Amino acid sequence: MDFTSLVAAIGMQADPTTLAIMVLATFLGMIVGALPGLGTVTALAIVLPFTFVLSPTQAIGMLTAIYVSSVYGGSVPAILINVPGTPQSAATALDGYPMAQSGRAAEALGWVTVASAIGGIFSMIVLMFLAPQLAQVAVQFGSIETFALIVFSLTTIAWVSAGNPLKGLLAGLIGIVMSTVGIDALSGVERFTFGNFELSAGLHVVPILIGLFALSEVFASAAQPVSGVTGKVVSAGFKVAPLQEWKPVRKTLLRSSVIGTFLGILPGVGATAASLIGYAQARSSSDSAQSFGKGNPEGIVASEAANNAVTGGALVPTLALGIPGDAATAVMLGALVVHGITPGVNLFQGSPDLVNFVFVALLVANVMMLIVGALAAQMFSRVLKLPHALIMGGVVALSLAGSYVTRFSMVDLWVTVIAGILGLFLRFANVPLAPIVIGFILGQPFEESLRKGLIITDMQPLRFFNSPIAVLFFAITAAVVAWPLLAKARAARH
Repeated sequence: MDFTSLVAAIGMQADPTTLAIMVLATFLGMIVGALPGLGTVTALAIVLPFTFVLSPTQAIGMLTAIYVSSVYGGSVPAILINVPGTPQSAATALDGYPMAQSGRAAEALGWVTVASAIGGIFSMIVLMFLAPQLAQVAVQFGSIETFALIVFSLTTIAWVSAGNPLKGLLAGLIGIVMSTVGIDALSGVERFTFGNFELSAGLHVVPILIGLFALSEVFASAAQPVSGVTGKVVSAGFKVAPLQEWKPVRKTLLRSSVIGTFLGILPGVGATAASLIGYAQARSSSDSAQSFGKGNPEGIVASEAANNAVTGGALVPTLALGIPGDAATAVMLGALVVHGITPGVNLFQGSPDLVNFVFVALLVANVMMLIVGALAAQMFSRVLKLPHALIMGGVVALSLAGSYVTRFSMVDLWVTVIAGILGLFLRFANVPLAPIVIGFILGQPFEESLRKGLIITDMQPLRFFNSPIAVLFFAITAAVVAWPLLAKARAARH
């Protein structure tokens, strides 16, 4: 690692404006994460348009802080009212809420906050060392290898979404089709513009993100009766357990951090799976497994260290290959592109200061999460009592304003509303939304790499298999597709 660029990155991070923006973003991310029904992607989608007036480093710092803190924020209602603010905090409620019910809510929040920070910092260290190495491998990627990699990424993301591969593949295909709107970069022909000049520039990622995640959440909430907060909101404080109580959970803390980081690197797996797997592994290997579900701090540590370790892990393929690890990093990737930053080996070679800034920002974001989480714990119970209609009204206002300021275009407003309606119907049909975003972002490089590869091979796609790297990715893709089918067939046979 270049020590000079690291020092420069630390200097950029020390800028008072950047630090102030990150503190505010950390607070905002916790609030949005703590409000059931919103979550990480919604938070990122809402604030993305407002990063346009910031410098690239300030924008990265803001989005990183929201990414980290919103994942943590979902654990707060899981502990206080037994309603996870985000899906990745579902396992936290299993032991967090019983601990709060026994009068130890402050202690539960202490376990959650420290475990989250440790898991996030662990994944940052892995990101720092692994991403540059992976980017160096990407130097050998031409159009054919890039096409094979994107095929693998799209297939994997779709397959792990919502347990239904066909719906996941359908969602990814919708995203790819949406990416074709506008002027074809290779031929100059307009596609799907319907005579509208503004559509010739193509669809922008921000209105699509806001519509699919933020606005569709409001529509879905409006379509259901508001039941309010179930149960009594437990008053919250903050208390870190003594050091001797942390010693028995050290192995669980490390194991869950490794699980979360590894699963974060795999495209599409996400923090929810990491949290559940981390919790299951802790329970199966614990000497006090019978106390899980009754307020065992080891269960809280296992869940939170795993889901927050995903943050750094998911950024590994995002920064090194330009392949988002999950829906949240898809938004982050969109933000990088909007600010003129292209992930991949050129980023590591041409802008080492910026790469190191991402590492430093992730570290600072986790430290800020620890500090702000401790100081703001008293306020969380009040936030959870806010009227549901007030929260959703604010989301609509921010969503529409953010979509319009992206390009000051009424078309973007209509795209946001249409994407929100589409997202609503897809939610009712249990079609995952994340593959749409991934498909949209990867759609253009997917098409361009395929067409350039066909030009290189003189329109003979079988020559794609002359590349060892492409063959490797095609083989892995085939295994990913075939494995669940074989498992289902074997289960049916027995």
